[in-house]
Amino acid sequence: MASPTPAFVSHCVELLQPLGSVRSKRMFGGWGLYVDEIFIAIVAFDRLYLKVNDGTRPAFEAEGCEPFVYDSKTGSVALGYWTAPADALDSPALMQPWARRALQAALAARAAKPAAAARKRAPKAAAKRAPAR
Repeated sequence: MASPTPAFVSHCVELLQPLGSVRSKRMFGGWGLYVDEIFIAIVAFDRLYLKVNDGTRPAFEAEGCEPFVYDSKTGSVALGYWTAPADALDSPALMQPWARRALQAALAARAAKPAAAARKRAPKAAAKRAPAR
């Protein structure tokens, strides 16, 4: 039987709902949050972390937000997720600018993936086409 969704995760889902259809998924001891099937947030350690990129990170830094960091066998690992500003957790209206930044960062990351994957495949494909000598 699946464990119930913690109240904080449910609250975060409600905060993000104005952006679209939101679902939560249990993962790695925390939760992943998706808006219209786009992964934009992590809930871990009773904190909401939103997706950032180079274009959106400065706004999070200016608000005193903190990066999601975890310890691995090789040291600390920082991911592209930062805490939401504390006041943004008060209402969906206050969360919207931050959630939109997270969605923007997630969409940009998604758009970059096919190009990166194509670059990785290109040398292999070229090697297959090259005539044997």
